[in-house]
Amino acid sequence: MAKDSAANTQKVRVLRIIARMNVGGPAVQVSGLMRGFDQELFEQELLTGFCAADEADYLEKVATDVKAIRIDGLGRSIKPRADLTALFATVKEIRRFKPDVIHTHTAKAGVIGRIASIISGKKSIRVHTFHGHLLNGYFGPGKTKLVILVEKFLALFTNQLLAVGKQVQDDLIAVGIGNSNKFAVMPPGLQLAKVPSKHDARIELGLDQNEIYCAFIGRITQIKRPDRFLDVTAKLKAGGVKVKFIVAGAGEKLQYCQDRVAAENLPVTFLGWREDIEVVLAAADFVILTSDNEGTPLSLIQAGMVGIPVAATNVGSTNEIVVDGQTGFLADLSVGELADAVTKLAENSDLRAQMGAAGQEYTLARYGVERLVKDHQDLYLHLLGEK
Repeated sequence: MAKDSAANTQKVRVLRIIARMNVGGPAVQVSGLMRGFDQELFEQELLTGFCAADEADYLEKVATDVKAIRIDGLGRSIKPRADLTALFATVKEIRRFKPDVIHTHTAKAGVIGRIASIISGKKSIRVHTFHGHLLNGYFGPGKTKLVILVEKFLALFTNQLLAVGKQVQDDLIAVGIGNSNKFAVMPPGLQLAKVPSKHDARIELGLDQNEIYCAFIGRITQIKRPDRFLDVTAKLKAGGVKVKFIVAGAGEKLQYCQDRVAAENLPVTFLGWREDIEVVLAAADFVILTSDNEGTPLSLIQAGMVGIPVAATNVGSTNEIVVDGQTGFLADLSVGELADAVTKLAENSDLRAQMGAAGQEYTLARYGVERLVKDHQDLYLHLLGEK
């Protein structure tokens, strides 16, 4: 039976489960949902694990107002004994909270959370969001087949599957995970803090006012291909293109990047992990993304909202954020094509201004946090009404 304030004063209980709240798109989305829901209609709880030593915890660094229940073993690593402990701890929390809706985010939490929901015996609505997928760039063929098999099975016990972009949804349906009747696209939604002027941002970051800067923003991990980023940087340096690079992020590939930049004398400045990403974006002239695989990358949405164009690999749902040739450039996975895109942006200030303005109009209309919250609230009430 649907729950609404007019007919029933009991709040809809939503249990949100995510493996870890490391800095990145899923953590931003979950924090926005935890903050934005109507507290007179909904009661929410958040279950999450702990971040790895090489990861920044979004709850500790940024979303300090968002409360969470920490579950040992729910983090990134796959360890059977710890995973089993996390599973039964999650079952216990489900039985205590008695949620009307259980919404899982990210792959590992999707497995543990949905199995725990089944074991608990509680007849909760199950929703799972794919913030990307593990079909490309993460595992070999054998493990990828196992991932697909597990997700196919869990989809049978899930009321609603969500994907952050149409390409992510289509990729999953193509391998038999869910179907078009059970899937829906739920684009990200976010809100930037106040954006400073370029002049002030560069002073704060210690950057030259007269240089052209391209920003690499995100986790410095293999799937993001920092090696490809540095290959592009080296190619542009060799070609005499006047552009410098700033890197905002951290991860297990950071030391590799720092060592290579020093060895090759590449024009790259490492800013470390930054809470104030709007300052980095304000200081930059455009953004680069070099990943092998993405869901719907928030860094590109944020760049659009600030009004700067992007050069990105055409993977995942990047083509739903970047209109190729209008708000930025999409490239294949080759260093040469990415370098060409960066060169066009670095050498033409009018093109940057034109694409930045178009990107700002495009992203602000589609990716606001208010839309994200409303769409989720409406979805939950609709699913409960069907129940």
